[in-house]
Amino acid sequence: MKHLRIGILGDFSEANPTHLATNYGLQHAASHLGCIVEPVWLATDQSHDLAAYDALFCSPGSPYRSLQGALNGVRYAREHNVPMIGTCGGFQHILLEYARNILHVEDAAHAESDPYASRLVITPLSCSLAGKTMEVSFQPGTLAAAAYGAGAAEENFYCNFGLNPEYEPQLEAAGLRISGRDQLNEARVVELPTHPFYVGTLFVPQARSTPQNAHPLLVAYLQAAAQRVI
Repeated sequence: MKHLRIGILGDFSEANPTHLATNYGLQHAASHLGCIVEPVWLATDQSHDLAAYDALFCSPGSPYRSLQGALNGVRYAREHNVPMIGTCGGFQHILLEYARNILHVEDAAHAESDPYASRLVITPLSCSLAGKTMEVSFQPGTLAAAAYGAGAAEENFYCNFGLNPEYEPQLEAAGLRISGRDQLNEARVVELPTHPFYVGTLFVPQARSTPQNAHPLLVAYLQAAAQRVI
């Protein structure tokens, strides 16, 4: 039986239901696959040996204690082909890291932490999605569509910030694919096709996971992690 160590980039709080859901969702997916998962929360304001983990997970719960600490972990996963999923705040920081280091928009900013910055890649949503459930449609031929085995799914949202649509063309031209959109055609899932597993979701898939029905995206994520373990 494979044992997977998952490094969770985030500042754990028992009062945050999405943090608890992250731990439970990973356990549900591990049970579905017949493996053992060890989630380890990695505080963003501390240094960590990221090579010690079979996969990384950028958690909900931003603003983090250290924005740069979260971005460093996201970048490590991208550059070292380590399976990565980022949900809610994790989705936002996947986009921010890509803008800074691939688009070379070094001052790319997040409106939550720097609302008056000149290059806001992450901006307030036109309408808050906190506490809402919405349908997300997946582009055919994407990792997201394959994981779900469906063209659309309903998901839970907890956020007030998302991708500034002005940056969509640049991000896609640089290789980051928008693979899921909501009814308003706004970006809700991104992935990196050249990577073994690199996915960001503005929604929180782990919030819909149950012991009987592990979330398919988390199952696909742990499958990618298991392939790295001999």
